[in-house]
Amino acid sequence: MLRSINNNVVRKSFQQIRNLSIHEYRSAALLKSYGVGVPRGEAARTPEEAFIAAKDLNTNEMVLKAQALTGGRGKGHFDNGLKSGVRLIETPEEAKDLAEKMLNHKLITKQTGEAGKIVTAVYVVERKYALQEAYLSIVMDRKNQSTMIIASSQGGMDIEGVAKKDPNAIKKYSVNIDEGVSDNLSLEIASQLGYTEEAVPKAAKTIQTLYKIFKEKDATQIEINPLSETKEHDVMCMDAKFNFDDNAAFRQKEVFSWRDVTQEDADEVTASKYGLNFIKLDGNIGCLVNGAGLAMATMDVVKLYGGSPANFLDVGGAATPETIEKAFELILTEKKVSAIFVNIFGGIVRCDYVADGLIQATKNLGLTIPVVVRLQGTNFEIAKNMINESGLKLFLEEDLDNAAEKVVELGTK
Repeated sequence: MLRSINNNVVRKSFQQIRNLSIHEYRSAALLKSYGVGVPRGEAARTPEEAFIAAKDLNTNEMVLKAQALTGGRGKGHFDNGLKSGVRLIETPEEAKDLAEKMLNHKLITKQTGEAGKIVTAVYVVERKYALQEAYLSIVMDRKNQSTMIIASSQGGMDIEGVAKKDPNAIKKYSVNIDEGVSDNLSLEIASQLGYTEEAVPKAAKTIQTLYKIFKEKDATQIEINPLSETKEHDVMCMDAKFNFDDNAAFRQKEVFSWRDVTQEDADEVTASKYGLNFIKLDGNIGCLVNGAGLAMATMDVVKLYGGSPANFLDVGGAATPETIEKAFELILTEKKVSAIFVNIFGGIVRCDYVADGLIQATKNLGLTIPVVVRLQGTNFEIAKNMINESGLKLFLEEDLDNAAEKVVELGTK
């Protein structure tokens, strides 16, 4: 009984928690370090730096791109009324003027919603003209425990729209994770992208190099849109999106030093410091659980009884008094929360430790909203006595359905 809410949570958690995203200019620098073609460009964090960057390019054909971790920047708008986060410019003066209007302002796109994303830098690049624009991405193929390359000759546009309008325009190629992209496979893919004969071998080499980056840097996704053939028959990555596996942070220290926390929800950043996986939703029932699967099941049963989850919060094996108190603080940042559902399986974490944390957090935070607690596992009876004798507004339920029904009822009073 996994409803759409849980699918959305899973996708969002993979995007924001499990995978690091980096800015376009960082992606371009990484590509360039591997010899992949990218337009000349430089990032700027002040209007003055944008002026210098544009002057250094020494051309009157440039593009200035707002750096924010969202798609649809070109069709977006800023909180100050400026239209579009991707602008054609001709002079250093234009670069400076537009940078001043973009930097430290929120860019609002279809992906961000009205919350927007703060622009922390602008990217000044040389404008390149394309003969052909293609799309190429490398992603994890979890079904086959391998990797997959997705390609289309229709690049430079919304690939989801292309897939919907013409599914045959999207080609998928399975890649053996150990063998990598062979010469034959890379040529087969490149030949489907609409390039001239002169550009196909260059594109094939680029595809192999992209796969090398994917594997060596522990990426979970590389998306190039567009992967263009220029008028000079060079193959260039005009825009790139990278995601990297958080589990590889210990061996990808340089990549993870590029993380821009200003692009992330402040509470979710705080949660990660305490080993918590926390994602805000729009309901009124706060959920505190241990384990992603249990979290989704908990949200499902809350929905079943007519409630609406306010968050996805997985404390994992880190359910100490300190982390439980921090978890409560994070849940309570949303004013709509009218009740909290704690659903913990006490295996690695003992139930009495959890009960101690709940009691301390309730006292320290002066909690006034009801908390429904369901505990199962090691030292349950001890935990049960601790909660019942605490005198606090903690409602202990042993059955999951009863607990969910109770928290929804209390949350609507």
